[in-house]
Formats: sequence, structure tokens, C-alpha cells
Amino acid sequence: MEDMRLYGETVRQMVVHRLARFYPPSPTNEPVFAWIWARSVTCGNPACKCTVPLTRTFSLSGGDTPKWVEPVVDQKRRSISFVVRTGGSDAPRGTVNDKQAKCLVCGRRISFEHIRTEGLSGRLGVMMMAMVIKAARGVRYASPSAEHIAAATESVPAWMPETDLPPRALGFRVQLYGMTHHRELFTQRQLLALSTISDCISDMRDRIMHDADGDAPYADAIMTYLACALSRMTDYHCSLATWNTGNENVRCLFQRQAVPMAWDFCEANPIEGKLSFGAIAEWVAGALTNLPSDCPPARVLKMDARAEPPGFSDAPVVSTDPPYFGNIGYADLSDFFYVWLRHILRDIDPQTFATLLTPKSQELIASPHRHNESKDAADHHFRSGFARVFENVRSASRGDVPATVYYAFKQQEDDAGEDERASTGWDSMLDGLVHAGYQITATWPVRTTKKARSVARGTNALASAVVIAVRQRVASAPLATRREFVSALKKELPEAIRMLQQGNIAPVDLAQASIGPGMAVFSRNSKVVESDGSAMRVRTALGIINQVLDEALAEQEGEFDADTRWALAWFGQFGMNEGPFGVAETLSKAKNTAVNALTEAGVVQAGAGRVKLRGRGELPQDWDPASDERLSVWECVQQLIWGLEKGGDKAAAVLVAKLGAGKSEESRALAYRLYSICERKKWAKEALAYNSLVIAWPEIMKLAQSSKPAETGELPFRKE
Repeated sequence: MEDMRLYGETVRQMVVHRLARFYPPSPTNEPVFAWIWARSVTCGNPACKCTVPLTRTFSLSGGDTPKWVEPVVDQKRRSISFVVRTGGSDAPRGTVNDKQAKCLVCGRRISFEHIRTEGLSGRLGVMMMAMVIKAARGVRYASPSAEHIAAATESVPAWMPETDLPPRALGFRVQLYGMTHHRELFTQRQLLALSTISDCISDMRDRIMHDADGDAPYADAIMTYLACALSRMTDYHCSLATWNTGNENVRCLFQRQAVPMAWDFCEANPIEGKLSFGAIAEWVAGALTNLPSDCPPARVLKMDARAEPPGFSDAPVVSTDPPYFGNIGYADLSDFFYVWLRHILRDIDPQTFATLLTPKSQELIASPHRHNESKDAADHHFRSGFARVFENVRSASRGDVPATVYYAFKQQEDDAGEDERASTGWDSMLDGLVHAGYQITATWPVRTTKKARSVARGTNALASAVVIAVRQRVASAPLATRREFVSALKKELPEAIRMLQQGNIAPVDLAQASIGPGMAVFSRNSKVVESDGSAMRVRTALGIINQVLDEALAEQEGEFDADTRWALAWFGQFGMNEGPFGVAETLSKAKNTAVNALTEAGVVQAGAGRVKLRGRGELPQDWDPASDERLSVWECVQQLIWGLEKGGDKAAAVLVAKLGAGKSEESRALAYRLYSICERKKWAKEALAYNSLVIAWPEIMKLAQSSKPAETGELPFRKE
């Protein structure tokens, strides 16, 4: 670890010496942390032909004093320049949205077809919009200068990765805009910096060998860690990294497993600041801190999981995180890093870096692009491969210890029919397990991702991975009919769902976690027989499990008060929109309530023959459950969410303390039901509210119990 720091700092000093002139300081002689760029295209209007910046936003930071870029249009010269502004006005809208771009000079629409044509012809450019300067506290912004534009655009790298991007691949979009080589994912100055760092690392081996008294394996280890630091840098030092206006820092490319197009991007300084080589080498050194020094060395093998497993002195315990069907193109994505690692390590590890790019044909994913666009061939490749892998696992592993399989992939497909709402990825993975002779005994949601990850912010992304525990099915396992399977499922699954809810699993994860108890019923039989004598497919079983899950959640409605049962039924039909009074009246009789009573209770608004549920912003601001003469769980949930959104966990805790244990638990149960309705209706924004309430529940309960906010009689978010 200490040697990694030493040689990392040495490389940084070498790089500074070679590159300093390409990274000049600001006009006030302060270090520039980053440069904000926008791609550009020539306006397709023959009478205009100006160079148009393509940017999603002109905002640089938010807060009480926002900073933003003002595009200054010179109509006479048909040109655009940029000036950084502070406060006083909202930032203008960006020039690109999901449908088209707009010329700032003539106002004409610019189609994506035009932009793609220009990109494929190599005619997309870049325009510097702002500079980010490292200040005593945080950062400040400055308008572009001619010196900095020249320093960035006049760089000539000595080496660059000339390898091709895949013509088509999972998670790639940039090829549509003319980016067909790995070098085109970087600016010229970024290529200069990364290739220079690569050369400096290569120059270090002789020195490390000398310092280590000729210990070649040790020198190769240090070289590998230094190469890892360079590889980590490429994630931040490419033309697809973007500026995070919220935290005012650089957002790396791989926020998720994809290479999307970025119109406005951020070029970080590789020789100064927290994204310099020295700082990132420290990240790698810091990771070594957590490696145990008192354990026996691991045995690492690189092999095809479908091949016969190597012999072990003891049968292994198996735990695996397999590929997710056709969701991620691992090999194509890894080439982004591989090309830089190979440039340094091909002589140190010629076996691993024997090929120009990573091998592709045997990768166990369902990618039609590798099978002449045949989905059936891609599906067969994945299914047969999975079956072979799990057969090997079963034959090689211990029989007295369960194997575990991690899977973080949504279990229900949005475009599937009602009868078979199950993802092909889950279907294929479980099919391989069952046919290999495994019985699923449990699934456990495990939090494996940080809350702040990009894909999770403001979405209903999975909060957990699902760990499936499997054991070898006994040879004497019986047959079961479809009726027996469904009957056992309806008997056992509802109680399992209650246990999961009591464990506070996020609603978005409930369908995934329900696979375990559901598939346990299915897979404990040697076969489930359909009415025509055929074996039930795993996909069919997953569809039935999802149906029984919906039924179990619907049955929980019977525990709610009449007003809440009416609101649930109305919400499932109309959402938060208006509906006919006659329908509302008929429904109220079925639920043993009345529309006028619902109105008096504050649940609905009625008038002019129309009825609608009151939105959270329309609820009484001084609501107190203790004085509510007609308290409904529906209103409790909406008030809790309103408190959470406006005042955070503390405000919600005030209400929980006033509601008491019984109503609080009913409210959480209702949040699960409402989430399931929203997910089925594809109401993502409304679903997020209920999912967020359940996720925050442990902290809300902790605050409610420890600080006893009910004694204050105040609702913190209502004070103003």
C-alpha cells in the first residue's frame, strides 16, 4: 500500500512535468478543476449555418445563488459565445431534449436525423462553455478564455486506442453519432493525458525492480495496481463524463452499465485536484487497506463456467452472481477499460491480454447481435449455457450446504401479459436451477447498492439484490398437479409475504423476494403437471406466483376501514383524476360508506357531478389524527407521505408517534398495496411516493420512539 502511494506520486510528478503547459491556470492564477463543454453541430438552415451548441442544460449549480451559462448570440456574425452568470435569473433551457435540438440564432428545429448524419460524417464539434476553478471553499466558475480553448484543442497524443467499438451492442448508443472507435470517446487532450500517464507507468518498472532487489513478481503487482488507477481514471476522464450541478463535481461515465450519449460533458484536470492521477492512485492504495493479511492466499482461476470444474481437495461451497440474460453486455462494456490496461500490462500478463479486445463469442448473455439478430438463437445460447453451469455446480459442490445465487433484476416485465408477468432473465436463470436438480428453499433481499447511486435517484429501481438459496432436490421428490401447486401456493405464500413486509422490504423488491417461497413450492416437486400431461414451465409458474401475490395483497384490503377500501377501489380505477359521481355513489354502497361522508372526512372532493380523491397538497395543513372524527388509513398514508416529502423523516415521525402502533402498521401495509396498483398501472411517480415511505420506515420509527415527538404537539414542516 505504501509503495503504491510512493510510485503513484512519482508518476504524478512525471506527468505534471510533461503536461503542465496543456493545463494552464485560470486568469487569476488559480488551478482549473474542470472545463464544461458542449458538442456542436452546424445548423441545417441554409440561411443560417451557424455552429449550434448541443446541451441539455446551461445550469452549473443550484442553491440559493445559482450559477449558469448565458449563451450570447451575435445575430450579425451568426455566432454564439458563453458568459458565466450568478443568480438574478433562471438558467435558459438547454438546446437539446428527447425529441430534437434548436438553433439559438435562427430558432429553427434541428432533427436528430440531421445531427446523426453530421456525426457519422465526422462533423460534430465541441464548444467550451465554462471553466470550474478550484477555490478555497468549493469551486467557482469562469467564462471560457482563448488560451484555454487553444490548450485543449491543440493537443496531439502520442498513442491512442484505435480499436473498434461494436457496431451494435447492449447499452451502446454513441455509434449513432459517429463514435465508432474507442479513441472517439475521449477528447484529444484527454487522449494526450491518458497516453502520457500510461507511458510514465511503463517507465516505472525498472525503478520498482531496482527498489525491490529484482523481485519481478512484486514489481509486476505494483505495475498492475498502477494500471488499475489509470483504468479508474478513464471513467472520469472521457468525453461522456458530465457535470453534477447538485454536488458540483464530475459525474463519471459508468453511472450504470451503458455507454449513453452525453451532449454537454465535463473534462476534469488530470494533474491537479481530486481527479488527478495521484488522487486516484490513493483510491487504489486505500482499497488495499481492507485486504486481510492473516488469511491463507486465495486460489484464483480464469475459466469457462460451462467447462468441467477442476478438481478440488474439498467440495466447494458455491456462491455466484450470474449474468442477467440480455440486460448487460459485459464484454463489450469492459473493452472501454481493457484497451488501456492492455497497453501497460500486455508484456506483464500476456495470457490475460493476448487479444486486442476481450473475447465475445462465448460470453453467457442473450445478445441477438452475436447470433445473426436471432432472438431464439440468443435465448438458446443463454439457457443451454446456464443449464450446463448449474449442472457443474451441483456435481462439484457440497450437498450439505446450500448454494447461493445473487440476482438484482426486476422480476416482472412491464410489457408482459397479465397471465405471464415474469421476466425472461428470471425465467431462464430459475429454469437452469430447476432442471439441474436444485430446489429453491429461500430468497433473501440483501442491500448491495448505495442509496445515492444514479439509477436509484428519483426512480423505483430495485433497492436490493435477491439472494436465492438452493439445495439439491431429493431423488424421491413427488409429482404435483397444477391444482395442487396453486392450492399449496395460496396456502403458503400470503404468510411469507406478511413476513417480508414485517421485515420492511421495499415494495419495489416485494415481487422479487416472493420468488423464494413461491418457487420453493414449485421446485420441491420433481415436476408440476399441467392438465394436458405436459410439464409446467418455470415461466408459467412465475406468472402464477405473481397472480397469487396480487391476490394476497388484495386480501389485505379487508383489514382496512370502509373509507380506505373505497379509496383503494377508486384509486385503482381513476387514480387521482376525476370520475363520475354515479360511479362513486355505487362504489360507496358496495364498500358500506357514502360519498358525502367521504367528503366530510376530507378524503374526496365532490361537485358538479364529479368526484376526485384529494391530492396530498390539498389535505388539511393542521391535520391532527387525535382530533380527526373519521380517521381513515388512506388519509394517514397521504399525510405521512406529505410530511416525509416536505419535512423529512422527522416530520413523518411526529405523525407516526401520534397515530400509534396500530394505525402506523396499517399505513405501512396500505403503502404496499398502493405501490402494487401504481406499478400495474405504470404510474411511476406516484409509485415512488409509496416505495419511499416504506424504505424510510425504520428511520421514521426510530425517531418516533427515541425523541417522542408527539409530546411537542408540533409538526415541524408546518411551522411556516
